[in-house]
Amino acid sequence: MSTARIDLALKKQRLQFRSSALRNELAGHATFFTPLFAAGDKVREGARWLQRNPEVMVAAGVALVVARPRNVFRWARRGVVAWQAWGRLNAWIDTRRGTQ
Repeated sequence: MSTARIDLALKKQRLQFRSSALRNELAGHATFFTPLFAAGDKVREGARWLQRNPEVMVAAGVALVVARPRNVFRWARRGVVAWQAWGRLNAWIDTRRGTQ
């Protein structure tokens, strides 16, 4: 084997060792985020469950309307207004960008 090939093989090996060390270091730093990822997974799992069981949301909505109709309608109105404002904002941003 030529000296250049040996040098390249050694350089490759050093890079692989360094990469392995950096991966281990990153894994050590990522343990901080593990609870956040777990919470995100639970939220996603709950959303999927609600998609499979929409009757639960309907029942909760009916219970809220029966228990406190004034509050439900107030928040529903606020939600509609926010949704419309969001649509107008997106339309305005699209026109400013020049895309339609």
